[in-house]
Amino acid sequence: MKDKVDMLINNALVVTMNKNRDVIPRGFVAVRDGKIVDVGVGDGTSKYEAEEVIEGRRTIVTPGFVCAHTHFYGVLLAASTWFGLIEPPTDFQQNLQRIWWALDENITHDDIYAASLMGSIMFARTGTTFFKDMNSSPNSVTNGLDYIRKGAEEVGLRGYAGFCATQRRSLEEGFKIIAENERFVRETHADPKAKVKGFFAVHASFTVTDDVLIKTKELADKYGTIYAMHVEEGLIDVYHNIERYGKRPVERLRDIGFLSDRFVAVHVVQAIDEELKIIKEYGVHVAHNAMSNMINGVGVPRIQRMLELGINVAIGNDGYVFDVFDNMRSTYLVHKVVNKDPRILAPLDVIEMATINAAKALHVDDRIGSIEPGKDADIVIIRPEFVPTPLNEKTVYGHMVNTFTGQDVWGVLVEGRWVTKERKVVTVDVEDAMERAHKTIARLWDRMASMEEKYKIEYLRT
Repeated sequence: MKDKVDMLINNALVVTMNKNRDVIPRGFVAVRDGKIVDVGVGDGTSKYEAEEVIEGRRTIVTPGFVCAHTHFYGVLLAASTWFGLIEPPTDFQQNLQRIWWALDENITHDDIYAASLMGSIMFARTGTTFFKDMNSSPNSVTNGLDYIRKGAEEVGLRGYAGFCATQRRSLEEGFKIIAENERFVRETHADPKAKVKGFFAVHASFTVTDDVLIKTKELADKYGTIYAMHVEEGLIDVYHNIERYGKRPVERLRDIGFLSDRFVAVHVVQAIDEELKIIKEYGVHVAHNAMSNMINGVGVPRIQRMLELGINVAIGNDGYVFDVFDNMRSTYLVHKVVNKDPRILAPLDVIEMATINAAKALHVDDRIGSIEPGKDADIVIIRPEFVPTPLNEKTVYGHMVNTFTGQDVWGVLVEGRWVTKERKVVTVDVEDAMERAHKTIARLWDRMASMEEKYKIEYLRT
């Protein structure tokens, strides 16, 4: 008698990302009660009776992709030429002051929700099922994270949300933000229905005192959560720490007891070899954001050296481009050109960064990041309409990095439930969501237009 399951994805090319990195050229994935119960070779209908069978001819099945670092609020300035600036910023610090800090001071709860909703839809359409979001809206701190949760959960995604603790406006504000992070951590980790849970986030070491860093680590230890911070994205971080503390950023973090294997260091562009060795020593994870580093002109981190040292590197988007295939391809290419060496990074290296490595960085690799029995059924079904060369177990990694795009994603499952199917989001009315979000964002742009003199930002009317 056949075993009954909820869903059977059958006769597909299965990219497992398991410990052995097995690729099954013609196999099946059986799902029941939101879990993967079996992964096998051949026709699964001989073994299982399923309520729903997805036949996998010319179909690739992968784990749900994991974004190790994003800012949903980056959506709020998407598609604007230089984000609406009268003239481009000359460096990273101007970028923060003229664009992002001007933006985040104008963000309301409605804006947070609109950004989360739009960002989650873009993730869902292109295969990302789990994320780590770091919010910044200092005039909408209280309950702001609930609006991130609301948008993402409506779409059906899971992830972590935290507020970037910063003291750039006042010393007290950093601790107010930490308290809000603790409130959200406490409530969401106690709620089994919460798909988006809290964690502790800090903006950067050049915008906080040691007290904020120490308190953040203390609470992350207390609740057993991950914690994250931008580290050496630009040279200002390095110069600030050397001038004020006589140490480079990673040395300072080590010396105050901030580092651990639950810490996700975002960017790490400017780190020197001694700092990378410290990162390795403490088991710190790195979230690499290639496309964001490009548009901000901050440089390219030493990813190849990190991999040589055995540092776990994951891929994020930093709130810039929400298609994981674009981010994988950019990661794959930029390190070759900057090192003038085409051998650097194989396609598999990059796919690991967007799946199992990212899951490890967020400490959820026991549940997601690979297709294995017992794991949550976070699954992406890729069905490209056109493949220029043969697709098989030997070429699939290359196709995933060099050929496929987010438009090739046919369906996405989160805990065994459809989020997208037949290339359409099925959990929300996308047209209605866009209409509501666009009205909210237009009001935000109007508010920013009123600050043109202070921040040299003009409202880009289209």
